[in-house]
Amino acid sequence: MPPERARPSEPEPHRHRQVAESFGVDAERYDRTRPRYPDALVNQIVAASPGPDVLDVGCGTGIAARQFQAAGCKVLGVEPDARMAEFARRGGIEVEVATFEAWDPAGRDFDAVIAGTAWHWVDPVAGPAKAAQVLRPGGRLAAFWHAFQPPPAVADAFAAVYQRVLPDSPFNLQSTRQALDMYQAMFTKTADTIRDAGGFSEPEQWRFDWEQPYTRDAWLDQLPTSGALTQIAPDKLAAVLEGVGAAIDAVGGSFTMSYATVAVTAARTGTA
Repeated sequence: MPPERARPSEPEPHRHRQVAESFGVDAERYDRTRPRYPDALVNQIVAASPGPDVLDVGCGTGIAARQFQAAGCKVLGVEPDARMAEFARRGGIEVEVATFEAWDPAGRDFDAVIAGTAWHWVDPVAGPAKAAQVLRPGGRLAAFWHAFQPPPAVADAFAAVYQRVLPDSPFNLQSTRQALDMYQAMFTKTADTIRDAGGFSEPEQWRFDWEQPYTRDAWLDQLPTSGALTQIAPDKLAAVLEGVGAAIDAVGGSFTMSYATVAVTAARTGTA
């Protein structure tokens, strides 16, 4: 189960703040192992924004922020976990520690508000309203996520491990064969909340498909950064890693993950 699998079908994930703010338990591993975003996505958001000033909501360790910075943007991060924020600062990103809902823009405004694998932790009413407040006219809100699709045999084996070891997990642990369909409900809800907030153009979805191979060791290195695993007991984590490792061994020691990175995006309408 990839780290992005933080229960996208949960109707109110923003209420699970303890999970949202648990990823800093191993910020170095998180930054090292989490997948990056397609350059084509970054470039399209930059091209569709009126200028280079970007606010990164839930910037974490700065993965997306560094990509936008490399594309010529000036990025300010907002991140509720001080451990993640400090890691991002060491990587050259300016970060203010706060939830987006409580963050004080202090009169500042931006050409783009982005959120990489983080917008589901933001209140669905307050979030779009706050984005509208801080965006310049024509500025772009873009929330994006990785939906993943392991090979069917791998998906079923991973699900079986989680169901055996973590039967009471608050996360959605069924087989990931229909992952994109499950994420689509979240994309649709995100678009609805942006539309309901007013002040934005009709939301669009931009999709970018890509693949990434994983060895057994590479996948197990990433797995502890999952929201399903950051707060469980060490013996449970060990059992998950053992079971998932055995599942990968059974298919030859490696597999290729198919990713669809999808952005839900709209432009700020009206005048300042």
